[in-house]
Amino acid sequence: MGKISLAIHGGAGTILRSQMTPALEDEYQHGLEAALKIGWDILGAGGSSLDAVEAAVISLEDFPLFNAGRGAVFTHEGKNEMDAAIMDGASLKAGAVAFVRNIRNPIKLSRQVMERTEHVLLAGEGAEQFARQIDVEQAPDEYFFTEHRWLQLQDAIAGGRTQLDHAAARPVGTVGAVACDRDGNLAAATSTGGMTNKKFGRVGDTALIGAGTYADDICAVSCTGHGEYFMLGVTAYDVAARMHYKGISLDVAAKESIDSLASIGGEGGLIAVDSGGNLTMPFNSEGMYRGSATPDGIQTAIYKD
Repeated sequence: MGKISLAIHGGAGTILRSQMTPALEDEYQHGLEAALKIGWDILGAGGSSLDAVEAAVISLEDFPLFNAGRGAVFTHEGKNEMDAAIMDGASLKAGAVAFVRNIRNPIKLSRQVMERTEHVLLAGEGAEQFARQIDVEQAPDEYFFTEHRWLQLQDAIAGGRTQLDHAAARPVGTVGAVACDRDGNLAAATSTGGMTNKKFGRVGDTALIGAGTYADDICAVSCTGHGEYFMLGVTAYDVAARMHYKGISLDVAAKESIDSLASIGGEGGLIAVDSGGNLTMPFNSEGMYRGSATPDGIQTAIYKD
């Protein structure tokens, strides 16, 4: 039986103190702390890791500064298209959605895909039809509109570029959670709004089991960063594979996986937990919105140092 523990992230990328006001930093910290408290209360009451990661990610999706749910970035056409995935390490079952619109909490729909269908991944109109059939909460376009995301889109269009989340030079964004419950069971959940000014129906690593999200009996992993490279590195599963086949610790395996990501040009980070409740949160970018909750308390951080 492991100790209960929870970790979350709110995106990784070029996140510098010089570009952050004290008020904005306080807002991000509040968003992280609120999600951690929600997930921790579930674990502390004897709840499952699956329930904890879903609830934590719902909180992050509802917080408009993170690139998921309400804070999702805009595509080139001015739409919000979202991806999400959840995985239960105890059963090796997973559910994911990609390319969905007007779903208030894509992570909720992902869990329903896992529990109420024989599939792992539903996308686009089919996923939205399934959501309507089971009465998953919808939200109008106006719910997802945030001024800073709209300005990011206009800036990206004017500059003729696609960018991943924050307004800085090389931004990256996603939200996620991993947890270990009282029975030592593990779970991971990840959700994203994708890339600002993205075109052509692009789907990143978040919804792809093994690339951006993975959980089994040895570890649970949620990734954030430049999704194409996490897909090429199958990074989330890579952490588990290194632990299984090399017999190394979570911390060493996760660091090796991020180093491997960097070797192919990828930038970002991950959060991971093992069945003993040990947590690790390595990244190779300037910063990563992140936090943890353990019996020792709740901690949050943003910058590299």
